[in-house]
Amino acid sequence: MRKLLIAGNWKMYKTQSESIEFSRNVLDSLKNIKDVDMIIIPPFTSLSAVYNIIKNSSIKLGAQNLHWEKQGAFTGEISADMLKDAGCEFVVLGHSERRLYFG
Repeated sequence: MRKLLIAGNWKMYKTQSESIEFSRNVLDSLKNIKDVDMIIIPPFTSLSAVYNIIKNSSIKLGAQNLHWEKQGAFTGEISADMLKDAGCEFVVLGHSERRLYFG
């Protein structure tokens, strides 16, 4: 049987300070949950700060999008290497909102 996966995508909510407080609360609330894979997906601006809070826990970090190129003149985009360096293990690709608003 597959392990249950719970992922929370924060979309475009929470400043960095709000993300820090919220992720501490999430970590505290979920510390006794076992046998479930958990991923939190904050906005890009909060990835490193949230990672520093959850890095020694069972909660994993995800990103909301990624650009397919390794690097280059792609203003506002983020590469897989950048996400990995920030602590991300997962990424949401092709979300319906991205497809609807950005093609």
